[in-house]
Amino acid sequence: MPASLRPKRIALVDLARSAALLGMAIFHFTFDLELFGHLPPGTTAWPGFWAVFARTVAGSFLFLAGVSLYLAHGDGIRWKAFLRRLARVAGAAALVSLATYMAMPDQYVFFGILHAIAVYSILGLAFLRWPPIALVAAALAFYAGRSLLADPAFSAPWLLWTGLSPYPPLTADFEPLFPWFGTLLLGIATASAARRLGLTERLSAWPARPRRWIDRLTWPGRHSLVLYLIHQPLLLALVGGFTWVFG
Repeated sequence: MPASLRPKRIALVDLARSAALLGMAIFHFTFDLELFGHLPPGTTAWPGFWAVFARTVAGSFLFLAGVSLYLAHGDGIRWKAFLRRLARVAGAAALVSLATYMAMPDQYVFFGILHAIAVYSILGLAFLRWPPIALVAAALAFYAGRSLLADPAFSAPWLLWTGLSPYPPLTADFEPLFPWFGTLLLGIATASAARRLGLTERLSAWPARPRRWIDRLTWPGRHSLVLYLIHQPLLLALVGGFTWVFG
């Protein structure tokens, strides 16, 4: 597709993604401090502040994934670009599963945030033409379905990703279909409503002139996948090294 026909990046979306990355790094830094004994055990456990903070950050990533999905493909699915991005996200998700299985096989990540974004992006294609009010209703149905549809039958390993098992799996990161797909749908609904109100055109034009500080703040959001993959190993090395040196 010619560059002139590609959807223009919206700086505000990249800023929001940069903020989500910062939140993720803050949580993982806190988690690592607890892991190495610098914070009391249970600091990041549910239902404490840090556990709620982590879910908020995860929700922001899925919401923004829905926004981006609509902005990129709301006028028609650009299959080549979609499949290229899907391959990158799915490949990164596989790396996370492999790395966490090697590091902590009893609670490795089998359906974390990257797995969710990959799967929900595929499912989300079926909702791109829905009106915003219908998308909000569908999102609420996924939120409610977590409680209304829960059944032990969904405890089979191949159904755990639905989130309908009454017995949460032991895993370090888990964003199941119910309720998290609803958050991606809310992102699609928001972007669709913004397009209908003419807001996306205005946002695409901001800033009117290049701003170096905006470029710096949006840089993480434009490279979110790479930063997601490398930030935790770096933080572990930082906290582990500090612990080794200073005890």
